[in-house]
Amino acid sequence: MEKIIDGKQIAKDIRAELALETAKLKAQNIVPGLAVVLVGSDPASISYVTGKKRACEEVGIFSKSFELPEDTAEKEVLDLVEKLNNDDSIHGILVQLPLPKQIDELKIINAINPTKDVDGFHPISLGNMMIGAETFLPCTPNGILKLLERTDVVTEGAEVVVVGRSNIVGAPVANMLFKKATPGNSTVTICHTRTKNLKEHCLRADILIAAAGRANMITA
Repeated sequence: MEKIIDGKQIAKDIRAELALETAKLKAQNIVPGLAVVLVGSDPASISYVTGKKRACEEVGIFSKSFELPEDTAEKEVLDLVEKLNNDDSIHGILVQLPLPKQIDELKIINAINPTKDVDGFHPISLGNMMIGAETFLPCTPNGILKLLERTDVVTEGAEVVVVGRSNIVGAPVANMLFKKATPGNSTVTICHTRTKNLKEHCLRADILIAAAGRANMITA
């Protein structure tokens, strides 16, 4: 039977829980700090960053935004990341992707201290995720698992089909769901642009995750 997941309510519940955790840290004179770096004026990126600022305010996290022009040189971004790595008031660094074409995204990601890599994109973070070690997890895949967990969706033994294989969503969420964990223990198939008979794969899924970054790719 179909079940509508109320993502807004779940997010509200999680933020309320995080506010309590933040208050406990503040009682120990620890104020969690997040730095967000935005290069350029991509509308979607601006929207995401605005949402992150609002979320930080709701849970009591100190946030600081660094908004740089589209033509910012790669070295300037690297220098800023290094400065934030060495700033003890900043516990997490988030560089909003995509970056302008003159900037090597991988070089910027690799420059972030893994202990502050809250996006979970650093190779060390991804490696730890692969072996099940404690680490920051990619945000969207982790959010998907939270939705499944908090709506009591049984993933153990389930046939999961993930449509999309990006390093940001598709590949990480597939990895997280086939692990020996809860949620997890699923049999996972990853579909992509070269997959034959996509419809057949989707129809056999107990859980279908659309992570292709393209609207209306999956139809009823």
